Amino acid sequence: MSKSASGAPARYHPLLVTFHWLVALLVFAALAAGFFVKGLPNEPAKLAPLGIHMTIGRLILFLMIARLITRFVTRKPAPADTGNALLNKAAGLVHALLYIAVIAMTVAGLGTAAQAGLNQPGASLPEDFFAFPARYGHGYLAIFLLLLIAGHVGAWAFHQFIRKDDLFSRMWFGKR
Repeated sequence: MSKSASGAPARYHPLLVTFHWLVALLVFAALAAGFFVKGLPNEPAKLAPLGIHMTIGRLILFLMIARLITRFVTRKPAPADTGNALLNKAAGLVHALLYIAVIAMTVAGLGTAAQAGLNQPGASLPEDFFAFPARYGHGYLAIFLLLLIAGHVGAWAFHQFIRKDDLFSRMWFGKR
């Protein structure tokens, strides 16, 4: 792993670290809320948990945009080396896909809400959310996002327990 001039592990900017962990927490919350809400019948009682799910999604979109801006304007450590050129390319691809999938997921959620008329005051729930094309994208993206997260966590475990290269410290707080 790359080191700073002081010999400490090279780290991401603290704001980027904060965005990373906030988004990670909120994505897990949104996925859990989404799977919970999906199982509820489309009755008025569903509006409150659905509203929470939608609020979390909007917050994720805002944080992802702020995260992207921060990523482009702050110094970053050199890319981590897995010791394998193919895995190094896969790591870059998975990170890009995580950004794309999270943003696409929120946009598909916003699209579903718009198609269902949920942005209107006093809106009622539709009979079936699958009547709206954006809902299919939202659902498939949830599965894709879960697979990407599993790969991301698997890569962390590889670095932590196989390579033992202290990669986690790059996306944690500390001296840069």
